[in-house]
Amino acid sequence: MNRMMAIVEREMRKFFRSPALMLASMIFPLVQLVILGNAFGGKIRDAKMAIVDQDGGPQAVRVKEAFDSVHANIRTFVAIPYNSEKKAVEDVRDGKLQGAVIIPPQFSRRIYEENHPRIALIVDNSDNFMSSALESEMTDLTNALNQPTISPRILQQTALDTVELYPYIEYMKYLLPGSLSLAMFVSVMIGGGMLYIDDKARGVHEGYLVTPITKLELVLGLNLAGTIKAVMTGIIICVIGSLIAGVSTIFNPITMLGLLVMIILTSLAFNTMMFLLMVRIEDPLVPRALFGILNTLLFFPSGSIYPIQAFPKWLRVIAHADPFTYAVDGFKCLLLKETTLSAVWGDMLFLSIFAAVTLGIAIPLFKRTL
Repeated sequence: MNRMMAIVEREMRKFFRSPALMLASMIFPLVQLVILGNAFGGKIRDAKMAIVDQDGGPQAVRVKEAFDSVHANIRTFVAIPYNSEKKAVEDVRDGKLQGAVIIPPQFSRRIYEENHPRIALIVDNSDNFMSSALESEMTDLTNALNQPTISPRILQQTALDTVELYPYIEYMKYLLPGSLSLAMFVSVMIGGGMLYIDDKARGVHEGYLVTPITKLELVLGLNLAGTIKAVMTGIIICVIGSLIAGVSTIFNPITMLGLLVMIILTSLAFNTMMFLLMVRIEDPLVPRALFGILNTLLFFPSGSIYPIQAFPKWLRVIAHADPFTYAVDGFKCLLLKETTLSAVWGDMLFLSIFAAVTLGIAIPLFKRTL
């Protein structure tokens, strides 16, 4: 134990002597949380929408008044009058407008005759987020226009009442579990993977060969040091990220205990995985090229940015084997849903088994020779 702790002490001393390494593992996930949380979490505002009135009747005026009410309240789009349908379509194609609504001739007459009145919405569907937002808002607006002036006494349609279990969760809060997991992964990449390969390239590991340290003690010491670094990063990012995102559940004692256990198990799983990947690598340039691939392969399929249920089947297979997935799910349950530890025991079990398996494979692969 003393020999193993000596390795841990050496690794921690080196880590604390390089503040840039500590900051690099913390600043990037926090910047991502703030930037992505605000960039993707907001609702569409002040989109430019052309309105081409080819009817001029009272029902067309009613449509334009509905547009003005949208701009005055939720401000999804701003109505810009156009005289030419062709010009409006060209401006949508050129990116000057986000959409165009065409009110065709005889629109008011068709409404009075109940003869399938229609209006056209032209959107640039190369931007799915914008087009979906405009389509959704126009659908709601059209449904409101279709409501009868006098409501019937007897309700003849089925009404849907939505019950939300939690208050409104902004995208920044939704992104917090993924940013927390990413912070620990970056810490493992820098404080575990890169430093491990650099020490090997500089001949530091050769110095261990003249000591009575066994291979098991050396492997456990290196992994324990990397795990401690990731745990420290996870605790700091969990507190700072929760305060930035406005998550108050971290002050619950049971939640704090669950978060601490999840941070430890996640750090251990990430570090043993990184050690397994680096155990036979000699070239210090390989990890730097590999980390970008690992970040994409592990972070994005985890459900931290987009639900797993929207993935194709082959990507779901990767997600179910990804330790990121279980870390994000566990942190999401504790931070956003305020669940008990019983809700995350499956995530904790997977991370524990994953860490044990990867460490068990890495130990025999580790060479205690030149």
